[in-house]
Amino acid sequence: MKKIALLAFIFLSTFTSCSLDDDNTYVGTIVIPIESVEIPEEFVYGETYEIKITYNRPSTCYQFYNFLYDINGNERTVAVINSVYSNSSCIEEEESITVSLNFIVTGTETYLFKFYQGHDEEGEDQYFLVEVPVLSERPNTEATFLD
Repeated sequence: MKKIALLAFIFLSTFTSCSLDDDNTYVGTIVIPIESVEIPEEFVYGETYEIKITYNRPSTCYQFYNFLYDINGNERTVAVINSVYSNSSCIEEEESITVSLNFIVTGTETYLFKFYQGHDEEGEDQYFLVEVPVLSERPNTEATFLD
């Protein structure tokens, strides 16, 4: 996930070169590690699912911008991107934020999701892996009663 390392480098170099005295100044973007994910145990082909992704926002100067979303066959790599602003009224308090990613099931094979969780001491990107099988149709859950 070289893109994440590149985005982090761009953010750090931009952040350190900007004056923090300006109110509401756009500083850049940064990739934020994902803390938890709510994802269905299985998908049905052709349907759309809401995947809830939670991350920790370092301060109120960080605002959700978008997802870094990479497709490779049935593998999906997902990371959260925040816009960063310098503002004298920022509250430097970590806050748990949940955002939603709408996923449309377009394939019939099992999906592998890789949710970015930061990097280890050696700088290697870490991921939370989730495999979600795809069903061709919704299972019948109606009960049959015998008299």
